[in-house]
Amino acid sequence: MIASAATDTAEGIYLGKGDNPCYLTLALANRHGLVTGATGTGKTVSLQVLAEGFARAGVPVFAADIKGDLSGIAEVGEAKDAIVARARDMGLTFQPDQFSTIFWDVFGEQGHPIRATVSEMGPLLLSRMMDLNDVQEGVLNIAFRVADEQGLLLLDMKDLRAILAFVAEQADQLTVQYGNVSKQTVGTIQRQLLVLENQGGDKFFGEPALDLKDFMRTDPDGRGMINILVADRLMQNPRLYATFLLWMLSELFEQLPEVGDPPKPKLVFFFDEAHLLFNDAPKALMDKIEQVVRLIRSKGVGVYFVTQNPIDVPDKVLSQLGNRVQHALRAFTPRDQKSVAAAAETFRPNPKLDTAKVITELGKGEALVSFLEGNGIPAVVERVMVRPPSARIGPVSADERKAIIAASPVKGKYDTAIDRESAYEVLQKRVAGGATTAGGGGVLGQIGAVVGEIFGTNVPRGKLSTGQVIARNVTRSVADKVVGGVVADLGKSVGGSIGGSVGRAIVRGALGGLLRR
Repeated sequence: MIASAATDTAEGIYLGKGDNPCYLTLALANRHGLVTGATGTGKTVSLQVLAEGFARAGVPVFAADIKGDLSGIAEVGEAKDAIVARARDMGLTFQPDQFSTIFWDVFGEQGHPIRATVSEMGPLLLSRMMDLNDVQEGVLNIAFRVADEQGLLLLDMKDLRAILAFVAEQADQLTVQYGNVSKQTVGTIQRQLLVLENQGGDKFFGEPALDLKDFMRTDPDGRGMINILVADRLMQNPRLYATFLLWMLSELFEQLPEVGDPPKPKLVFFFDEAHLLFNDAPKALMDKIEQVVRLIRSKGVGVYFVTQNPIDVPDKVLSQLGNRVQHALRAFTPRDQKSVAAAAETFRPNPKLDTAKVITELGKGEALVSFLEGNGIPAVVERVMVRPPSARIGPVSADERKAIIAASPVKGKYDTAIDRESAYEVLQKRVAGGATTAGGGGVLGQIGAVVGEIFGTNVPRGKLSTGQVIARNVTRSVADKVVGGVVADLGKSVGGSIGGSVGRAIVRGALGGLLRR
């Protein structure tokens, strides 16, 4: 029997107990948060307690699972002696529980595949993924522009390779129109693409593309679904991991409507190993990260960064994180001492506590906590014993995971990859027909111009044209047809809905628009 925790309220999530019970107010939960602490001090348990509380309140959750420990939230908790004793010491009765969970995996091995199209990712984040320099990023931007003008869909890696090859072939003519394009630079980008493919990027780019609405589900009992990204293998490429999660945040920002300050968030997003997002990020990207974090609150999305040290997060972003949970830090080195001092200074002082000293003395499962209260004012920091989670602590077994995936509400929707006609196929046909034409000239250029006028490929990328919306919706509808194992005839679907070659106008995704504002 599944039982709700009596300690949660309609207004808040009970995290633990210090001198007083400690609640995270749901109406202020979209003001973002930070969970920090050294390895082994209890960050994952705090994350799980918060995720369970949000789910009980009907708030969907997305969380990256780096080590696999968080997957146990899908199974009933075990009344182990230590857990029961901790609950009893806090005046609680331990109530085993479990939560509706959807597993996702970029590689499609331990969860449903997550895919995005190349055009949705956009050249800026692709450059970040491949660690391109400014010159290489500029050429990649030209490739996207040429694809726009030629009416070519960039969906997967072979599409990107094809358009880069086309750009290299037409380098002399494109240089006159867009600036210097060298075959050597294109070759370097192609080599970096190969590295990205070898790291699994080829499995991420393609269709059916993720519909973010599938992250925002509730189960039949009205509880929020917990979406877990299996990230143990993904973490082998930290740049891909961080860029992927930033893309997701940006897509949420672009797609969700403004809601102001709702009584509870529409979605809560936990970003584990958050320091990877900021490592070596160029200023332009840092500015956009800060913008997304600052503005996504009004879309009803709460973002919670999880990392070891608060100094891992830049000050501009740190200032947006109002709800803080600080586990123990160890002051063994000068940098550690600096981290402790910085962490202590971010809290509203408590006359009863020497905050810097307490941070080094906290035991496993203890934390210094300051949540927002009233009109968004940080509460005085308190030393809190974190309550035990109600679901299992630790990973699920392989068989349990398979059973959960088999019963998933999105089973079949994303599991079969789709490869419809796009840039690669179109350019292959042109080569076969001897009809290659440089960047925008001749008959093909005229067709590209008409496509731009009709489908908005020449409009500012922050706005989706009618054609882009239609093309995206066709992709969604086709993905839905895959459920039950029936793969639709994509060429006919696209041709009938959009109209022949015009329907192949490139769809620049929401992120591309956001990153060019």
